[in-house]
Amino acid sequence: MDTPQRTLLKAILWNLLGLVTMSLVGLAMTGSALLGGGMAILNTVIGVTCYIAYERVWNAVAWGRHGQN
Repeated sequence: MDTPQRTLLKAILWNLLGLVTMSLVGLAMTGSALLGGGMAILNTVIGVTCYIAYERVWNAVAWGRHGQN
């Protein structure tokens, strides 16, 4: 089971990758670095929050784990 700190670090690193990707997509779609960047930041905040909740819920589920009683 991951610690809350590990979950947080995984979420941050994954979402940094998403932030860069979404910024580029936002720039390409809108032609505006400011609007594209704003969209990317909002997406990242939502994504980090959802990812942390998702990981914590799955850490409480024993199904599919090897070596669990």
